[in-house]
Amino acid sequence: MNIQLGDIGHIIQLAIAPVFLLTGVCTNLMVLINRLARIIDRSRVLEDRLDIAYSDNYLNELDVLYRRSHLINYAITLSTACGLFVCLVIALLFIGDTTNVTLDKYIAGLFVAAVISLIFSFGFLLREIFIASAAMRSHRHVRRTPKTTE
Repeated sequence: MNIQLGDIGHIIQLAIAPVFLLTGVCTNLMVLINRLARIIDRSRVLEDRLDIAYSDNYLNELDVLYRRSHLINYAITLSTACGLFVCLVIALLFIGDTTNVTLDKYIAGLFVAAVISLIFSFGFLLREIFIASAAMRSHRHVRRTPKTTE
């Protein structure tokens, strides 16, 4: 098992694309976590208001927030799984090249699993955005024209 400098350079070249994907996944995770934090903050405010006085509007908004938080949690789980799969792809690239073991099928399978996880993560994020937008539109105040006195 004599590893040459050229071999390591080749492995690093192969690992560049998954590393860029991993960077995108980390950015996606930051977006998802920020959205979840905002949902949690808003739900705490509504729960505090409900402790003071009962309101159907607050309960309805809490129901929407709970649905959104579940979708975001699924998206976070899938993005994390994607990141794990990408890390395994990078590790298998190094292991396979240094030990001369053919791990091509495992690498391809893990990469496909990573991309599928990322697709579903984006799907859950998109669904959460649709729910948030629909809730915002349903609570929209209608602008009234000012009454003129003549």
